[in-house]
Amino acid sequence: MAGPGRDTSTICLFDVDGTLTPSRQSIKPHVDDFLHKLAEKVLVGLVGGSDFVKIAEQMDGHEDIRKRFDYVFAENGLVAFRGTTQIGQQNLKKFVGEEILQKLINFALRYMSKLVLPCKRGTFIEFRSSMINICPVGRSCTQEERDEFVKFDEEHRVRDKFVEALRAAFPDAGLTFSIGGQISIDVFPEGWDKRYCLQYLEQDGVKTIHFFGDKVEKGGNDHEIFEDPRTVGHKVSNPDDTVQQLKELFFS
Repeated sequence: MAGPGRDTSTICLFDVDGTLTPSRQSIKPHVDDFLHKLAEKVLVGLVGGSDFVKIAEQMDGHEDIRKRFDYVFAENGLVAFRGTTQIGQQNLKKFVGEEILQKLINFALRYMSKLVLPCKRGTFIEFRSSMINICPVGRSCTQEERDEFVKFDEEHRVRDKFVEALRAAFPDAGLTFSIGGQISIDVFPEGWDKRYCLQYLEQDGVKTIHFFGDKVEKGGNDHEIFEDPRTVGHKVSNPDDTVQQLKELFFS
């Protein structure tokens, strides 16, 4: 990603939504340019809850992000790349089993059928290779509809209550229910949160891991890796805040 002279024992590892990009939108050019400069100093990696295709789209999709970043960890690191080489892949169906998956999906669909929201669109459940993404408003909503749901959710705690119901319904299933992004809930086996990617960095001899994320509070999908003793956690509020914190850390 960059030439010699940089510290390859240190990595800046970034959440995507709300950290490098506005949620589910593309990275802004000035943030993208800054990451190029950062890569001259340290390793740079991504760890997102979305699948690889969505992450690539948000990082502007104009080049192979596996060449652009030292590490790309999609689906919390359950789909893992070091450069262009795939180094990890987990499978939710094999790990959990069809019976539990169907019970979970049926419960979620029943629960969402009773919700009254500002709007409902399509793709309420998205099955990824390593997790299930549950979206009460529907992932095909427009940006305007997404923003409307965000305000509604902040007031009525739709996702918080949904997570509580899921935990109560599946207490012994070995599953984690985590609020992800602006509009959805991620479901995956315990231990398959973003900490999962750290094993690859440890194996490669990375000594210092700076993690930047916005959903670091308990219940957010950045919480576990932010709190992990193997990382130096940085809470950010938006992409510009991320850039500002990086300037203070590496360019002051």
